[in-house]
Amino acid sequence: MTTSASDTPATPPPPPSTPPKPTWDPFQPRRSHPWLRPTIRIRLTLLYGGMFLIAGMVLLTIIYLLAAQALKDGSHLPFQIIGVRDQTTDAVCRLPSQADGGGLTTSELTAAVQQCMERQRQIALDVLLQRSLLALLGLAVAAFAFGYVMAGRVLSPLERITRTAQQVAGSDLHRRIELDGPDDELKELADTFDRMLDRLDRAFTAQQRFVANASHELRTPLAINRTLLEVQLSDPDASPELVQLGKTLLATNERSEQLVEGLLLLARSENEIVDRKPVDLAEVASQAVDQARGEARDKGVELRGARQPVYVQGNGVLLERVALNLVQNAVRYNLPEGGWVSVTTRVRPGQAVLEVENTGPMVPAYEIDNLFEPFRRLRTERTGSDKGVGLGLSIVRSVVRAHGGMVLARPREDGGLLVRVTLPV
Repeated sequence: MTTSASDTPATPPPPPSTPPKPTWDPFQPRRSHPWLRPTIRIRLTLLYGGMFLIAGMVLLTIIYLLAAQALKDGSHLPFQIIGVRDQTTDAVCRLPSQADGGGLTTSELTAAVQQCMERQRQIALDVLLQRSLLALLGLAVAAFAFGYVMAGRVLSPLERITRTAQQVAGSDLHRRIELDGPDDELKELADTFDRMLDRLDRAFTAQQRFVANASHELRTPLAINRTLLEVQLSDPDASPELVQLGKTLLATNERSEQLVEGLLLLARSENEIVDRKPVDLAEVASQAVDQARGEARDKGVELRGARQPVYVQGNGVLLERVALNLVQNAVRYNLPEGGWVSVTTRVRPGQAVLEVENTGPMVPAYEIDNLFEPFRRLRTERTGSDKGVGLGLSIVRSVVRAHGGMVLARPREDGGLLVRVTLPV
């Protein structure tokens, strides 16, 4: 049975070939022959070997000169032979003379001369040893000084890497080492560290951009929902059930808006503040107290505290948000009756301090760190959805770190918290 060409099944196309794997792994730096590179091992070997060779040559020269001087210096000779029958002696080496009785035989004179020469040799060696020790001491001091200077030059790239790592630890991922010099292990380490910082910078930037874009995109539908709910609630013909549902949805929508605003602020405050201006921390704290005064009055919480003027370099809007979050947090998580919140500012040597202390429920010490994590609240009193979205203290920590400061919190013995914000002046 024959088949036409049209009945013949078409041959499936071959699967696309995978692209060839790169022969160079970007994570593994290319290395030339180790003996052709001025590696730090070869440099240190040449440096220490050269120092040892130079020090040995200098010490050998000094010892040779001291020995020559000790042997040629006539002042160290303990005796001087004038004749065979009469000799002039000194207190160090005394030869037999006629006055001692009898003449000197050859063997006696030989023994006496040998004894004096041995004494002369011992004195020369003692002088050589003393001067050699002094020379060795001076050479050791010079060697330690030279070694200290050379070690500083060799380790200077490591100090530069350490300084960059400390700056990066302060949330400044834009710093790079950019180490110059020979292509040795230290430059390879610096280049690897720079590549790692590039990846981290891109990852953090992408994360912050995603949070910011998502927050902006969520603002529009939330604003539309709020407008529709407010229009529906303003209808006089709406039923009580519909009004109650609208209020519930409006409260939920408001909470979502607060969450979006908090995420946007948290993403914006992760970077180090570049554009800094003088900000009075006392004025910022006073404005936060004024904004929270109405809520504190409704909850029966007393606001107090003395605020000393102190200026810091930073962003006034973000610092005001720090103070407002701390004050609102202290007001909302307080005692039902007779509670108070103390907001104070003061100056320390080189530091500005903002303290917010409040009464409230007992807070376990092991829960303090969890309160500064996003969406984390105290398990007992801070789980209510009407008290916030769980980003207040997280925003505080991020903003304070971006300003180069630190925030500490500790529980009070009678309940409540003491939060201390320290910023560099």
